[in-house]
Amino acid sequence: MSEGRTAPLIAAKQVVPPVRPGAVRRARLHAPLLANAWSRLSVVVAPAGWGKTTLLSQWAHDPAETRCVVWVSLDEADDDPVRFWTYVLSALQRDVAGLGPAALRALSTPGLEPVDLALPTLLNELATVDGAYVLVLDDYHLIGSAAVHEGVEFLLSYLPPALRVVIAGRSDPPLPLARLRARGELTELRAAELGFRVDEAAALLTAVGETPVEASAATVLTERTEGWAAGLQLAALTIRHAERPAEAAARLDGGDRHILDYLSLEVVDRLAPDHRDLLVRASVLERLSGPLCDAALDRTGSGAALDALDRADLFVTALDPHREWYRCHRLFRDVLLRRLAADPGARTRVLARAADWFLERGYVAEAVAHRIAAGDEGGAADLLRSQVPAFLERGELAVHLQLGRQLPATTVLRDARLCVSLAWAAGLSGRFAWMGPWLDAAEKMTDDDSPTPEGWHTLGGAVATLRGVEYSIARADMEAAMAAASEGCRLECDPTVAGYVMARTVLGAVLGLCGRPDEAVRVLDGVWNTARAIGLPPLLGLQAASIQAMVLGETGRTDQLRRLLAEVGPVVRAAQDRWGRATSPGIARLRTVEGELAHRDGDLAGAGALLRRAADLARTFGEPVAHVTALTALAQVELDGHDRAAARAALVEARDVVDNEPVAPLTVRRLEAVEHRAGRTAVRDARRTGALVEELTDREQAILRALGGDATQREIGDALHLSINTVKGYTKILYRKLGVGSREDAVREGRALGLI
Repeated sequence: MSEGRTAPLIAAKQVVPPVRPGAVRRARLHAPLLANAWSRLSVVVAPAGWGKTTLLSQWAHDPAETRCVVWVSLDEADDDPVRFWTYVLSALQRDVAGLGPAALRALSTPGLEPVDLALPTLLNELATVDGAYVLVLDDYHLIGSAAVHEGVEFLLSYLPPALRVVIAGRSDPPLPLARLRARGELTELRAAELGFRVDEAAALLTAVGETPVEASAATVLTERTEGWAAGLQLAALTIRHAERPAEAAARLDGGDRHILDYLSLEVVDRLAPDHRDLLVRASVLERLSGPLCDAALDRTGSGAALDALDRADLFVTALDPHREWYRCHRLFRDVLLRRLAADPGARTRVLARAADWFLERGYVAEAVAHRIAAGDEGGAADLLRSQVPAFLERGELAVHLQLGRQLPATTVLRDARLCVSLAWAAGLSGRFAWMGPWLDAAEKMTDDDSPTPEGWHTLGGAVATLRGVEYSIARADMEAAMAAASEGCRLECDPTVAGYVMARTVLGAVLGLCGRPDEAVRVLDGVWNTARAIGLPPLLGLQAASIQAMVLGETGRTDQLRRLLAEVGPVVRAAQDRWGRATSPGIARLRTVEGELAHRDGDLAGAGALLRRAADLARTFGEPVAHVTALTALAQVELDGHDRAAARAALVEARDVVDNEPVAPLTVRRLEAVEHRAGRTAVRDARRTGALVEELTDREQAILRALGGDATQREIGDALHLSINTVKGYTKILYRKLGVGSREDAVREGRALGLI
């Protein structure tokens, strides 16, 4: 797989659905959408079948709408932050003039949450673009991830005038609607507004039923369906071929709770057998295309059949202008699924073939999801185990983890190789707290006959190495980390696999953090060359090189260090070309080493620039040890340059990290030594602006009040129902607005300004 390859996207999810022939235009509902320039958010909320997507599609194609409409159709598979924002950001990048790829590249960087860098980057770029745009998120009710909702709230909180957001779904999105409503920044369309009036219903019945409908019949049907679009369309299809349409309409009982089943079955039974077979068997698929249905249903001619069903208004809707992808209306699909339930084997066969079709085309996540839906838990587990490199190179480790967590625990915890795969993905994506249970399970299954995980020499070596990561970062237990990493190195003795490099990288890092850099140099000798020789992905190779560079610098081996930095340079540049500012986590450490080397050479200006860059990268990735190390080195440079104010600012920020994150004791001691040099009293004397330049949002004020207590950032997140990364994102902006660099300073400034 090529280094720059990204996961393919389903293009039909990112285009405005075409207006269906014969659809009734309702200008009264277009008006509030056309006039929502002052609304940060517009919501179109109603139960299934009320015409939400049809309305928004018509409005988006309305010539009166002069803004560019950027559309994303969501489904259950998008319930993951990386996948969700990949679709959103790629659609925005394609349609918004002047918007660059930086946000999307940042999103693909392993170890970063969207609010860490991708969304701030997007907001900064949107603030500079010309023109006006509207982002539509359709079927948002299918999203349950709290992290996705937090990201959308973050976007709305800082939304620039160039962009407005429209959300459509069956229920209110878990966003601060009350706050937006109170500020006049919310436009709402609900079932009461979406219901068809008599004149609109008459037009719909006439268009779909292909025969004029008398006003009296239209009135009766409107009353009985309560203006429900799906009910009216089903009624129209039912009376389409009736000899006496008026009498057929009069017999329909809108009060019957089973009207949907009755009308749908009437429609289904009247379909041509070939069309009925396609719809019933394909009802297990979220989206339909001719090639997919041909493969999944083991048939031919599906594309023509789907096109005919769409043009006949039979609850199949084209999702793109080229009519390559379609969707069956969810209510109608529910009826079809109940009919398919009589043949459970058919459901499994269709899903299994669909999984193979997606996999052949590189849609790995879709393939795994379809295997899970088919009940093929073993097949899904095999794919997840074997596709870690694909997820890694595409920056989709979070998707990998989400799919793994969808599998039953009994399936995962009895598969040692899958446990290792998921623990490895969790560590590479910064979710160190998730590693423990998977490693516990794998450890229990470790013996001489244990299967070998892909990329490792032994199961025991993989578990021990990953334990070294968990103990050193998640628990800051350096003694346990040393024992585990040493065992990992002993067992991972095959230099042709990734585990060899991983084990020595982890042990070298632990030795360095324990103040034993000479031993670390010996362990890491040749590891970078081995990583290159076996073609290790850049993320892992740069991790190894950065640890080796740090211990070479600490032991004064400057000649070796310069040679290593020269060799690493092209890989670093390639990573920067791919990820932009985000790059690989290892680059923060490499920049720190380069900065310390420049300091040693007497180039204070160059050293300061490199170390500020390193601190920014480490801050973005949330790597506490790398962050504190870069800031401590920067403070040394600033002190030597006689800029004590800048040195104090760096030390204040470093102290704030130490107070909120687990950091190795040696790193803390080095910080304390520089604090002593700068003067502890001066370090604790916070900078004050005396005035608040930018107004704080409600969420920022809530976080500021919480900072006044003893709760950690993680505990604050739990209390506010936010993830730790989202809290950090808001805190960074809060600090900037207050003009401070630490929690203590923020609380002091907030009290001085009367905000607490």
